[in-house]
Amino acid sequence: MRLSTQKRTAKKSKAVVLIGPTAVGKTALTETLFASSAEIINADSVQVYRYLDIGSAKPDEKLRSLIPHHLVDIKDPWEQYTAGDFARDAASLIPEIEERGKIPLITGGTGYYIRQLVYGPSSAPAADERIREEVRTEVEEKGKEWAYSYLREIDPVSYGRISENDLYRITRAIEVYRSSGRPLSSFPLSSEPCDDFVLICLVRERDELVERIKLRVDEMFRMGLYEEIRKLFRMGASSEWPAMQAIGYKEFIEAAESGEASIETIKEEIIRSTVKYAKRQMTFFRSFSSCRFFHPDDLDGIASYLSFQGVCADNLCS
Repeated sequence: MRLSTQKRTAKKSKAVVLIGPTAVGKTALTETLFASSAEIINADSVQVYRYLDIGSAKPDEKLRSLIPHHLVDIKDPWEQYTAGDFARDAASLIPEIEERGKIPLITGGTGYYIRQLVYGPSSAPAADERIREEVRTEVEEKGKEWAYSYLREIDPVSYGRISENDLYRITRAIEVYRSSGRPLSSFPLSSEPCDDFVLICLVRERDELVERIKLRVDEMFRMGLYEEIRKLFRMGASSEWPAMQAIGYKEFIEAAESGEASIETIKEEIIRSTVKYAKRQMTFFRSFSSCRFFHPDDLDGIASYLSFQGVCADNLCS
């Protein structure tokens, strides 16, 4: 049963989930509304990795000293970090943050992380190690392009949700299909999120968002993205590292393997890939029930909604 408005207001602040596509303005809004009232749980699958700072738009030291951040720089780039790992770690952090009198603010753009935390795991069958090994071997032999094309044949819905570079989720979807005979997307999640979360998604018009993405990528190169990549290469970075499948990094790996791309070509490819990814993000976020959508400039609307939900963000409660 849903809580009444009166009970919601009386309850201590809930965890806030602030999501939105790349470059929509989540960080700026966080600093505006939550600088003194929250601790952040990072829900960006690239920012969990050490050494991937510029290409992941990782929060700078000033912001991290202003607002405590969790689940940033917790893995080496050759390690895997799954949605299940995130959901477990975030769930353990939430009560700790609440005990310190702060709002747990889960923010980022990785939809699979958010979905597993808020809705719980899919009802899909657990991994079958024999089938997992068979799929892994087949993908190694035929390549990730084959795997992504095969996913389109067996599960068009998951194909539309999963990035072509997300080999972990591509192979997981193939495993589920091979073991159950059903597409991964046919296994339902709970239709409603837990009452302990307030979901806000930031949105912009497409042209506005594309322009912001272009400016962000330009800024990344000015900040030294190329030098960051060179350091990763000296560490042994390759396409085998999970972190190097992320947009902003995979383009350099592919260029190194082909030996054909210039820096300007790589930049344009990063912009194209990011725009496509932002579209997939919004499609995914619109599937979240109980998520309210706001333009980042609508501070009054966001503040009113948070207050109605009983969330005492900066200056919103007496």
